[in-house]
Amino acid sequence: MNFAFDEGRKTPGTLPAVFVSHGAPTLAIEQNATVEFLKRLGAELGRPEAILCVSAHWNTQAPEVSGAERPETIHDFGGFPEELFRMRYPAPGAPQLAGRVRELLGQAGLACKVSPERGLDHGAWVPLGLIYPEADVPVTQLSLQPTLGTEHHFRLGRALAPLREEGVLILATGSATHNLARIGRGEVPPEWAREFDEWLFRKISEGALEELLDYRRLAPHASVAHPTEEHLLPLFVAMGAGSAESTARGRSLHRGWTWGSLSMAAYGFGSGV
Repeated sequence: MNFAFDEGRKTPGTLPAVFVSHGAPTLAIEQNATVEFLKRLGAELGRPEAILCVSAHWNTQAPEVSGAERPETIHDFGGFPEELFRMRYPAPGAPQLAGRVRELLGQAGLACKVSPERGLDHGAWVPLGLIYPEADVPVTQLSLQPTLGTEHHFRLGRALAPLREEGVLILATGSATHNLARIGRGEVPPEWAREFDEWLFRKISEGALEELLDYRRLAPHASVAHPTEEHLLPLFVAMGAGSAESTARGRSLHRGWTWGSLSMAAYGFGSGV
């Protein structure tokens, strides 16, 4: 299967796999360096034929992919400005892509179920609203399995790598650091967040796959930076989909902070960005 580009639109060729930190839902209405980065990212990537989004906010026991033709905008948060609850991201769904995802995962020995109605959670629609604000690119979501760890998610990415040559952008969204009990408004991030973020940057730049897969044991302050793993696991899907064999080398696309200790780091894996 090949997802051909419409004539006259920018064709990016083989797309990278991209990981972005999506921060809080308020990113959708903020003005900061991360917002400006995400607004530029769509132009730099070009317009894909479809998007497969892997968000930290859809967790299942086994892989599921959405087959919804018109995915709803899910407001899976509370206590934020009413403006956010009025927002919609009315992108068309990508049921054909969902079938292709199930096919590729099945070939890798990873059973995947198609969810007929799953919509787009804020981990998907908030960054997508900045990257592709016209909401005209078909999109579907793939779930995470937080109990299965880093190697499982790297394997998911490896299985999905052919999509990058089929006009599909693999967009993984989570957070490079994510401890909601320790967020604040300070301008200088705390030591634990800075040291973990720097370790992650260095190991991705080096392509240190084995160390990254074992980050829980090797990275400084790993259990503080990520009390639970779901916000970092999307990184391993992007890493598996975009990096060469036996490495995890990627390129830093953006680094910054919000809410005191939330790293907004973004990384690209593979050519094209």
